[in-house]
Amino acid sequence: MDHVTGKIQKEKGCLFEPETRYSSDKSCLLLTRTKDTIVLLNRFPYANGHLLVAPARHVPCITELTFPENAQLMEMIKQAAIILKKNLTPDGLNIGCNIGATAGAGIADHLHYHIVPRWDGDHNFMTVLGDIRTIPEHIEVTFDKLLPDFKKINTNENRYK
Repeated sequence: MDHVTGKIQKEKGCLFEPETRYSSDKSCLLLTRTKDTIVLLNRFPYANGHLLVAPARHVPCITELTFPENAQLMEMIKQAAIILKKNLTPDGLNIGCNIGATAGAGIADHLHYHIVPRWDGDHNFMTVLGDIRTIPEHIEVTFDKLLPDFKKINTNENRYK
């Protein structure tokens, strides 16, 4: 709630450029970082397993990505979707991005995609009547559940099929 009400200060630097030297780091919810991409669990999720997938390079719009960067970003989105389906068995996924603050981007200067797992009936009357979201699993438990498969991305050239 402190985040939602603005009671906590914004962190310095870019969320998508964590200072850790590791390819994964639970303290900043970093599931994987490759040469071209980064995947984080959203600290303020809409649903359990809400991921943020971004290019490693700091750009605000897809129009600024090179062809290889765009291809790697789309591949990582695909791999993240496979991992979410395997580990969380959602009934569907919302995948999208908002480009620019006017379009709803909370972090407008670094392009990123949201992947939000969805389950039948996951957001019921509580969201509509009370503007309350329920997350059934602690974020650190979800992190631990997804991490082994994201670690394989950095070590397995064949990726998931």
